[in-house]
Amino acid sequence: MTPVQHLVAACAVMVGLTFVVGLRMFRVRVGEMMARRIDPQSVALSAQRERRLEDSRASDNFNHLFEVPVLFYLLCAVAIGAGYIPAWLPVLAWLFVLTRIAHSIIQCSYNRVMHRFAVFLAGFFLLVAMWAMYALAFIATGAAPG
Repeated sequence: MTPVQHLVAACAVMVGLTFVVGLRMFRVRVGEMMARRIDPQSVALSAQRERRLEDSRASDNFNHLFEVPVLFYLLCAVAIGAGYIPAWLPVLAWLFVLTRIAHSIIQCSYNRVMHRFAVFLAGFFLLVAMWAMYALAFIATGAAPG
């Protein structure tokens, strides 16, 4: 695969992860509401859901997938749009995706906070490094669209 294909594939896997977690959230939430006969209107607001629903793991993770990963998508889009993809970027992109998959698996299953936090920090600092390295490399090379 080309570097562009790797970045698009990494983003596609992240999108797929988001869809899988979203479907799990739907299944868990609807299942709990049906089992406990919770009126949907009684959990219309997030504060109501926090009080009434017991299992928010998938819901919490779904929200997390729209936080730090947005900066990952942006970096990939910038790199592709600029036509400047250093050789290390696709490798680190896949590593970031693996940290997010691990984070989702932990949070949607046994949810041990310190395990999840360690994986989160690894992905977070990896993304910080990716952005810093990319910005510095881009500026240093004077890379510009073709």
